[in-house]
Amino acid sequence: MKVGIVGTGMVGSATAYALGLRGVASEIVLVDLDPALAEAHALDIAHAMPFASATSIVHGDYDRLRDAGVVVIAAGVAQRPGETRTDLLGRNAAVFRTVVGEIIRFCPNAILLVASNPVDIMTQIAAIYSGLPTQRVIGSGTILDTARFRSLLGAHLRVSPRSIHAYVLGEHGDSQVLAWSGARAGTVPIALFGARVGAPITDAVRADIDSKTRNAAYTIIKGKGSTYYGIGAGLARIVGAIRQDEQAVLSVSSVTAVVAGVQDVALSIPRVVGREGITTELLPDLDAQERTALQRSASLLRGLFESVTV
Repeated sequence: MKVGIVGTGMVGSATAYALGLRGVASEIVLVDLDPALAEAHALDIAHAMPFASATSIVHGDYDRLRDAGVVVIAAGVAQRPGETRTDLLGRNAAVFRTVVGEIIRFCPNAILLVASNPVDIMTQIAAIYSGLPTQRVIGSGTILDTARFRSLLGAHLRVSPRSIHAYVLGEHGDSQVLAWSGARAGTVPIALFGARVGAPITDAVRADIDSKTRNAAYTIIKGKGSTYYGIGAGLARIVGAIRQDEQAVLSVSSVTAVVAGVQDVALSIPRVVGREGITTELLPDLDAQERTALQRSASLLRGLFESVTV
């Protein structure tokens, strides 16, 4: 499958590298406002492929995206000093009007995979500009937050994070909701599992894991300026699920008709992802506190979306 990536900064280039290492795509096309940057990343990643896979890495303009099955959108502008989040959203919406229009012009049947932040709002904007069915416009959402949550739980319980089944819901941001009530290690609720293996899930443990999950990006950004490896791998995982028609359950963002009483809002809940995009939504059972938190997150996102002129 041919995969396009528009925006080849750290997130776009890390995604291309992760896709190449996994051998998920037959061809990856890098497109950027700065063609020299796209070319440099294409060359550098292509030189890694003899060690990894047969994936072809090229660069070009939008017309080279023709026939791509998935196009990852990692384009956007940085926040200016003193700029409000709403102002930033407005400028990124203007970027998306051009970017999405060009993508649809050359590959109208592609699935759009949005990585640009704030990803939930940008996913809803991309859905409007593209005119595609909402199940074919997917935001990376909380796939990385979920991975962080599982990693921290796995470390505490001393089991592989791949054996942890737990999700982060809502916004990819400060209002995200860690769904503790449904978290499992294998088939066992994590509180029971922790008690059995001598690693109890105390209030202090929950608070620590919640804080480290919620604030991981701030810690990473403070140390090195931005996050890109984790989300690059997460995007490659989503592309792999689409290419292989896995029907994999992933916590991705998409416009949702109604969630927690809030209508027409893009946010993350577990969704089944395959060749046609999102096929099923799976809102998990939540306790009262989690339901309230998800409603708050959904309302915040809906309000932010309404503040943007689209």
